[in-house]
Amino acid sequence: NIVDLMTLQPKEHHPHGLSDRDFDALFTTGKPVIFAYHGYPWTIHRLTYRRTNHDNIHVRGYNEEGTTTTPFDMTVLNGLDRFHLVQSVLDRVPQLRSVQVRLKQAMDVKLLEHRAYIRVHGRDMPEILEWRWNEGPDEAAIGPH
Repeated sequence: NIVDLMTLQPKEHHPHGLSDRDFDALFTTGKPVIFAYHGYPWTIHRLTYRRTNHDNIHVRGYNEEGTTTTPFDMTVLNGLDRFHLVQSVLDRVPQLRSVQVRLKQAMDVKLLEHRAYIRVHGRDMPEILEWRWNEGPDEAAIGPH
């Protein structure tokens, strides 16, 4: 999670910027990086265009899509929802090729279910509204520390 976007710039361009070495250690020099950003995607691209792995940086963000709709649908319309993000990962990680078609189809089905549900009910699906972060493994199952 990036709190200060200026860290994406090279250190010589902004005092908060990461050195090339630190940036490469964090974001790699040859693997895909997917940003889910609440703003315009070009912002991230402009901040990272001098970086080694820039061609592998993919940004999902606000594209001025949407109108009066549900909160989750706004993310769907901008391609920033969990289903589109999963598809983005599947497109970029070669090790997932064996499951790519099946999982992408499953995400398409979820997007169709979402669209149909909000059209009828005018609100997001219960599985979206009621979703919570998993609290992690049960401490008792892990045993003493």
